[in-house]
Amino acid sequence: METKATARYTLGKQSSLAPERENGLEVDDGLEVAEAIDPTFRLMYLADEGDLEGIVELLDFGTDVNFRDVDGRTALHVAACQGRADVVELLLKRGADVDPKDRWGSTDNLLLFEQPLADAIHYKNHDVIRILENHGAKPLMAPMHVKNAREVPEYEIDPKELDFTNSVNITKGTFCIASWRGIQVAVKTLGEDVFTDDDKVRAFRDELALLQKIRHPNVVQFLGAVTQSSPMMIVTEYLPKGDLRAFLKRKGALKPVIAIKFALDISRGMNYLHENKPEAIIHRDLEPSNILRDDSGHLKVADFGVSKLLKVANTVKEDKPPMCGLDGACRYLAPEVVRNEEYDTKVDVFSFALILQEMIEGCPPFSSKSETEIPKAYAANERPPFRAPAKYYAHGLRELIEECWSEKPVKRPTFRVIITRLEAINNHLIHKSRWKVIRVIRPLRCFQNLEAILKRENSDLGSHYSSCSTIE
Repeated sequence: METKATARYTLGKQSSLAPERENGLEVDDGLEVAEAIDPTFRLMYLADEGDLEGIVELLDFGTDVNFRDVDGRTALHVAACQGRADVVELLLKRGADVDPKDRWGSTDNLLLFEQPLADAIHYKNHDVIRILENHGAKPLMAPMHVKNAREVPEYEIDPKELDFTNSVNITKGTFCIASWRGIQVAVKTLGEDVFTDDDKVRAFRDELALLQKIRHPNVVQFLGAVTQSSPMMIVTEYLPKGDLRAFLKRKGALKPVIAIKFALDISRGMNYLHENKPEAIIHRDLEPSNILRDDSGHLKVADFGVSKLLKVANTVKEDKPPMCGLDGACRYLAPEVVRNEEYDTKVDVFSFALILQEMIEGCPPFSSKSETEIPKAYAANERPPFRAPAKYYAHGLRELIEECWSEKPVKRPTFRVIITRLEAINNHLIHKSRWKVIRVIRPLRCFQNLEAILKRENSDLGSHYSSCSTIE
């Protein structure tokens, strides 16, 4: 009987924070399907289908109304997700726990997906919410919950104001679109693991502390957060044009004048962060998917989940080295971060150099190398090759990139210096472009002026000249 508790059924609607699974039945290796569908698991299916008679029959037969599967879910969770108010009433009358304990038998730091009330709230099953609350169900207390109403942050947003109808994931998977007070916003939802991880709660506090301070046209605007209820969320402006990674994947190599324009946007946003008072803000995760495009085509720096405040010390250090997965983030990490050494604002300069080169080259840094090979290459002082024509790196652009990804952080320029140099390069490109236009337009204008003079004089030559001028 003990092995049967390891089977998992996937029903119509999943818990509000459970990972997505396809509909069907999952059974551990060596467990026969026929054996898995015993009365206890069948109870969850009947709750999903709303079969009251079948549920009564099973409970009268002796099935445990509080039986839990490997995810810690009960029939009450299933009924709450599905909005089966009559099933919820029946289960509660037959002794179902209204607020099940977590899988470790603790009443503290409950996981969100294990609370029926949270599931009912997530799916907006209002009748079920009322029934559960009448039976004493209480919403989970978020780790940042305050007891005194005067201590509630000014930025606090009532989660009931966020409408996730037709919501879709955007940029990184942690963000989705929602409607709030008549506008579309981007919402970052914290997973259930935050409730039992003090480090993640601390990181969330730090991110909010940073976002509250930031006001700059090249940094994504923070609108508010949900911290007093679960799940906790961060709400920022929504930029429908997406991130720079998707843009580069679609467009490929950019014209130098566009690349410089984008580089200036990134530099101005980063310079604002680095010159923040009294503590500089290190992004530490600067890469194309964390840079968003607004409606005007300008770029904004986003996602400060792993950012650091450079406090009294001149450097900071991670508790443990970053994990390099499949998201490509390690392609842009400075070698001192990968080596788990102390670092400062210059790690963002290193990342910026790689992004600038990618915009001109049209491919990610070391695109042919695997994610695990890249940190070793940077540590060995290898850098992505320059393959684009030399004219794309004219006027000192290549030299600037090489300085920005220097092995020694002290040799990398600040973003204030980078802005000055980029502006000089940009002015040179604009001047050169204008000169080309003038060389074409001036002869054309002279030609048009001569034609107008001859027409006014009504000369025979003028009439003939005018008729010939349209041949080409």
